[in-house]
Amino acid sequence: MNAFVDIIVFLIKSLGSLYVSLVLLRFLLQLVRADFYNQISQAIVKLTNPLLIPIRRVVPSVMGIDVASLILALCLQVLLSEIIILVAAQQLINPLPLVLFGLLGCINLLIYIFYGCGIVLVITSFVAPYSNHPVLNLIRQIMDPMLGPLQRLIPPIGGLDFSILFFFLGLGVLQRILGITASSIGLNPFFVIGF
Repeated sequence: MNAFVDIIVFLIKSLGSLYVSLVLLRFLLQLVRADFYNQISQAIVKLTNPLLIPIRRVVPSVMGIDVASLILALCLQVLLSEIIILVAAQQLINPLPLVLFGLLGCINLLIYIFYGCGIVLVITSFVAPYSNHPVLNLIRQIMDPMLGPLQRLIPPIGGLDFSILFFFLGLGVLQRILGITASSIGLNPFFVIGF
């Protein structure tokens, strides 16, 4: 593969990962009932609405779960993978395996989102523990449903909260399982957003 094709694939994967991450963030914000009047939430809504509103007309929410966001993320995964394969190998492949690959890619992107949120929480707990910045408020709203049960199991020791460490370990185990699954089904990470 020549350098020009490599650059194009890099740009597709980078911009695609960013947009699919925004769609998955929108899913998470609705799942945890985050504050949608927050400036960051409003930005995510404005960026994802053009593609999400048409899907919402056809796919309703199920028990409060925004299925349309998940379908959009999966469809974007499949479409972007096909484009990457077309650019890199000058061919199209059957989209059915790409659906499974896209699902694994979406789960991997969610893991990266949780890693990022956790790192921000750890850093701000030392630098600005009482900050009310809009980004921090959203991150806390996303992470509280997952860290809350861990914090009840693992109480703070000496004023230090070690639950985030076990949360990161759990994410690491989940990522290893995803990697093993991806390699066992023949996933080429070059062609999938999020890997």
